[in-house]
Amino acid sequence: MGKCCCGSDCQDSRFTEILEQYKGKDGVLIPVLQKAQEIKGYLPEETIRAIADYFNKPYSEVYGVATFYAQFRLKPSGENIIRVCAGTACHVRGGKKILDKVCSELNVAPGETSADGKFSLEPVACLGACGLAPVMMINDTTYGRLTPEKVTEILAKY
Repeated sequence: MGKCCCGSDCQDSRFTEILEQYKGKDGVLIPVLQKAQEIKGYLPEETIRAIADYFNKPYSEVYGVATFYAQFRLKPSGENIIRVCAGTACHVRGGKKILDKVCSELNVAPGETSADGKFSLEPVACLGACGLAPVMMINDTTYGRLTPEKVTEILAKY
């Protein structure tokens, strides 16, 4: 494999193609960051630096955008993404206990990835399943009417 424009070994030239696709266009920083993240799963420092260099922008500006929007990740995610709802219905029905149980079971804080790289924990404002509160999702599977005991059983499946 050859070197990318960012100086690291890429699996293919997808990153370079993204940069070239947006060359000379205005207002492209967010879509470029989105597409770059699709390739790696997150935005490593060298990727942010390459985007800044390519578009002749200060690193601080690109980094600022990447850290301002919740959609961007600066660290690799775990194999499984756990989203625990913190919305009103879930909160009222014990959502904090669910979040606390996930944290203790995996020994992670919200926003972190487990030491084994198996799970990333993301509290979210709403999962849109209020009738099933409290709710969490693991990848694309929704689990509702949770109790701390059910959390232990569910995590054991992964």
